[in-house]
Amino acid sequence: MSPTAASARRAAAGTRLPQDIGPIHFVGIGGIGMSGIAEVMLNLGYDVQGSDLRDGPILERLRKLGARIAIGQRAENLDGAEVVVISSAIKPGNPELDAARARGLPVVRRAEMLAELMRLRSNVAVAGTHGKTTTTSMVAALLDRGGLDPTVINGGVIHAYGSNARLGAGEWMVVEADESDGTFVKLPATLAIVTNIDPEHLDHYGDFDGVRAAFEQFVSNLPFYGAAICCIDHPEVQSLVGRVDDRRVVTYGFSLQADVCGVNLRYVDGAARFDVIARAGRGVRAGAHERRLEGLTLPMPGDHNVQNALAAIAVALELGLSDDAIREGLAGFGGVNRRFTRAGSWNGVTVIDDYAHHPVEIAAVLRAARQATRGRVIAVHQPHRYSRLSSLFEQFCKCFNDADVAAIADVYPAGEAPIAGADRDALVAGLRAHGHRCAVALESPEALPDLVRAHAAPGDLVVCLGAGSITQWAHELAERLAQGGDSAPDPAPDPAPGADHDPGAAADAAQG
Repeated sequence: MSPTAASARRAAAGTRLPQDIGPIHFVGIGGIGMSGIAEVMLNLGYDVQGSDLRDGPILERLRKLGARIAIGQRAENLDGAEVVVISSAIKPGNPELDAARARGLPVVRRAEMLAELMRLRSNVAVAGTHGKTTTTSMVAALLDRGGLDPTVINGGVIHAYGSNARLGAGEWMVVEADESDGTFVKLPATLAIVTNIDPEHLDHYGDFDGVRAAFEQFVSNLPFYGAAICCIDHPEVQSLVGRVDDRRVVTYGFSLQADVCGVNLRYVDGAARFDVIARAGRGVRAGAHERRLEGLTLPMPGDHNVQNALAAIAVALELGLSDDAIREGLAGFGGVNRRFTRAGSWNGVTVIDDYAHHPVEIAAVLRAARQATRGRVIAVHQPHRYSRLSSLFEQFCKCFNDADVAAIADVYPAGEAPIAGADRDALVAGLRAHGHRCAVALESPEALPDLVRAHAAPGDLVVCLGAGSITQWAHELAERLAQGGDSAPDPAPDPAPGADHDPGAAADAAQG
């Protein structure tokens, strides 16, 4: 190696997080975003410690990897720490944050630490107001099948890994880019996926223009050798494409104008079958007009999930994966925790657990439920945050059209104070005023079994929707129904792609 090359290598190494930096303390290490970073750092050999308010399976997994974790948050938990990592949920007044600043310790935002890890690899960053977690998982599945052995940091538990993170030996890293606090613009992506852009997290951005500007900056930050992979089906993303200068863009979707276009979509026994026409990008052979992939199967319902798969296919084509790797990776996709997860069944009624908490997500999940059953769809929704229900009230009143029954529970506050006109009864009244034929109030979680008995019959789906405690209701429902009558819960089916058989898998109720 020449002296110049050796100097360059040493200089590059100096820009990366040193291995001997000392103990790195995560405040709220059990959160779905923080735990993934901690797990990868543990596997890289860093000294990791942290704290959380409650114990659980994620913390136990991190302990087995070598993390030292305290339950409860106290200043003394920082003893020995050289760096403190926080999420946007940690505010001044938190004893560990206050102690870190009093001691002069470096305090690092979650996205900043993620960015440091990303400097070690080429990266796919998945952004968008909806669909990030599933799309990240699909990209990981295809790259895995293609032999690229990616490192993955996701916002949900990937069934194939039993975790939200893994350290791979390959060159590529796949990460979920959380837009909720604006810090995703700090992530050094090589390929940047944008699934959609909707009014969300307005408490941070102020207005929708702030959201738009953040996504534009996210794409503009790409290196000249990178690419933005954008869903042209979404009007706001199509507008973003028109504003991107000096960077390569690959579009995907069902639109005939998409560079990676999904066609011939149909559903067979709850699985999506479709073909793809690729008209641009590095995956299309030079001089060829197009590349076709036919007979693809995704073992889950939902047009939105097929759109997510098209994003993953666009990445796979960019990275030179074969048709067989793409086909096999999709067919074997095992799904993500709390994304159309089968939580149980009783008397022929299937219970689905889903994280959807925004009107766009709820509408998409209920459309998928329609595609998955010939029976009725009973939606049970726990609104997440008063501020979200208030700011998007009109959209909430129109997103349950594919549900035969819409049962609304009390709002999960996530630390917020109530807002007048943004509660359970107001939403029920709003749904009825907008023409819903069967919108009802769920008086309490204890009343859910009786509501299901009154409305559901064999072949129906009960879809539990929300980012709060409703996931526990969903996973307990079949047993509670059996306890109240003569029938037992239906036997669990053999594990299948997309099915969740770990009711204890943690979800971050405060995220989003």
